[in-house]
Amino acid sequence: MSSDRPFRRRAIKLLARVLLGGRRAHYHSWWPSLRIEGREAGRPGEVRFRGKDSLPLLGTDALAERAGERIVIVGSGPSVSGADLKGLPDRSTILLNGAISLIGQGIDRPLAIAIEDERFVWRHFGMMRERMTAPDTFCLMSPGVIRAIGELDARFLEGRPLILIDDVSKPYGAPRRSAADIAGFEFVTVAGDDGFSSDPDRGVFQGGSVAISALQFALATHAREIGFIGVDIANADGPRFYEVGGDIAFSGIAGAEKRILGHIALAARIAAGNGVRLINHSPVSALRSIGLDYRPLNQTAS
Repeated sequence: MSSDRPFRRRAIKLLARVLLGGRRAHYHSWWPSLRIEGREAGRPGEVRFRGKDSLPLLGTDALAERAGERIVIVGSGPSVSGADLKGLPDRSTILLNGAISLIGQGIDRPLAIAIEDERFVWRHFGMMRERMTAPDTFCLMSPGVIRAIGELDARFLEGRPLILIDDVSKPYGAPRRSAADIAGFEFVTVAGDDGFSSDPDRGVFQGGSVAISALQFALATHAREIGFIGVDIANADGPRFYEVGGDIAFSGIAGAEKRILGHIALAARIAAGNGVRLINHSPVSALRSIGLDYRPLNQTAS
């Protein structure tokens, strides 16, 4: 199995922890080449890579303008294999990580793609080049992902609608926040170790899977139903649907199952209170254990 990230990036990550300490160790995600400027309340700001031309960031309101009443979050779990995705409307899906391989293979025009772990970029940038051909697909990306793409191809994100995935616990440009700091924000709901952000532009809770972040963005649109397929969790130690042969990357999802389910269960309760329904479209999924009933992907709601 190939390395997830280059040696220099592993060295920078270690150096950031040694020089900056634990509260600022996450600065490695953007250091030293990425800067986000002009970001403030009501203004998403812009990304600048190595001091060159900037890329404008968009807010969740731009995503909401394009979203319809139904969004399906598509992961890369084994249950995606064989699913009939062609019946999904254009711009109704958020594709997570390797689910971008479905573009042109059942999904022609996704609403957005979401990637928050830079290791995916280092392993699969060839796939990203091949599949991410539509310039109007929203890109939900963390600082580390944006920086990694910049290192591989500084022009790849030009002209694409880009929305920042910022970790409310470890935000861009600021030290790690304490649980008390986070609980004091009016846009968050915290229940034990689980959290939910109603304002993703100010930060999201990350909980072991990019599906958690994508869900918070989806719930910030006017969608009335949000479905999951390929967010299996229970069988996450198996190959992802797009992995073939022996080139299978380690997944920490199975080990983070309790944390992932806790965040989704909290979001489901908040969504229900706002008249939004969360649906599980995978017949084999741990989501069923938290009350997300299974419904075939193309079966209409009863």
